[in-house]
Amino acid sequence: MPLTSERVFDPRPYRLGRHRQLELGLRARIMGILNVTPDSFSDGGRHADAEAAINAARAMVGEGADIIDIGGESTRPGADAVSALEEQQRIMPVIEALVQDHQILISVDTWRAETARLALAAGAHLINDVWGLQREPQIAREAAEAGAAVVIMHTGRDRTRLPDLIDDQLHWFAGSLEIARSAGIADDQILLDPGFGFAKDASDNLELMTRFAELHAMGLPLLAGTSRKRFVGALTGREASDRDVGTVATSVALRFAGAAMFRVHNVAFNRDGLAVADAMVQSSREKEPGHG
Repeated sequence: MPLTSERVFDPRPYRLGRHRQLELGLRARIMGILNVTPDSFSDGGRHADAEAAINAARAMVGEGADIIDIGGESTRPGADAVSALEEQQRIMPVIEALVQDHQILISVDTWRAETARLALAAGAHLINDVWGLQREPQIAREAAEAGAAVVIMHTGRDRTRLPDLIDDQLHWFAGSLEIARSAGIADDQILLDPGFGFAKDASDNLELMTRFAELHAMGLPLLAGTSRKRFVGALTGREASDRDVGTVATSVALRFAGAAMFRVHNVAFNRDGLAVADAMVQSSREKEPGHG
């Protein structure tokens, strides 16, 4: 796959809450997945205990994670519903422990405005919403009032989709961005996630990977979340817990297509693969006019 010639690898700031910031573009950033749940699709139960979750988060940071994404409700199809209180009881002790280490950047994987408010008050830096701010739009105001960043994800669940995959992405994100901007969230506080696996079959996911670069038309940095997804298993024949090598292959391909951040379970594997991709990107940039 050829490297993109667009300026998607130019450095740009991603402003987080509590006056923190990450530079995107020149180096792939990694968001480590921390599911504090008993039923997530590939690692359910491993980090359900707060102490285990805290230790896992610190290990991921040691392996090179830039952000830890903490979730208290499984988003896999058919997962049991979780109340707001149960979600908060799972994640808040972990957040409260991790914020004591001021070097750790914390994302909260929630669509609930109340959970977002509590997490941000406790010290979290960004909100990762799998419903793209559209299920509880008040979540955008909670983020804005805290000065926090957001990850806005595309989903095809519980709605009618447009026939063309990219058209549907652009249509969904237009609605989400209107909510974000109206609430006072600036563009340099936004990452867009095309939502691999969310009401998308294997063919859809492959098309989304192939056409990923078309999403740069929105002018905002992109996050890729393919880690251990079902379509990776369909391609490799591997069970969920054994899909890390396949995940790295998708991460590298999507880095070449311009993804800025990668949400993954296995930080070390993806860090190594993306280091190679980054070196290739940088080598290509140095040969472009104006980058000598």
